[in-house]
Amino acid sequence: MEIITGVERRRRWSVEDKLRIVAETEAPAGRIAEIARKYEISRGLLWNWRNQVRRGQLRPEPSQVFLPVRTIGDTVNGNFAKHVVPSSTSEAEQVSGSEIEITLPDGTSIKVGHDVSLVTLRRVMTVLRR
Repeated sequence: MEIITGVERRRRWSVEDKLRIVAETEAPAGRIAEIARKYEISRGLLWNWRNQVRRGQLRPEPSQVFLPVRTIGDTVNGNFAKHVVPSSTSEAEQVSGSEIEITLPDGTSIKVGHDVSLVTLRRVMTVLRR
């Protein structure tokens, strides 16, 4: 005997899952109807995902990268009071004292002064992401 306790909810597909399924459709033997049946989704949904990929609206989420840093200076109440610099001298040589360089996942790069306002930077980044 099977007891049904509630209504099934919609499945939520992660971006990685959507991209993997769309990649299957682009393979030489990838047929939309077969792939849709395999994952129990509608062909229309699969077409929407394909169109989103083509328009750049569906892309992998950028991975977070942690950069090693080294602090210089004394601590005040357990906090460092002076400067934070990259952990190696080669990295330190690449850092400009008056500019910040931002590189987006699509390769677009922008350099701004260290004194740029947050509002201005946010506007520029919004335009570049389009």
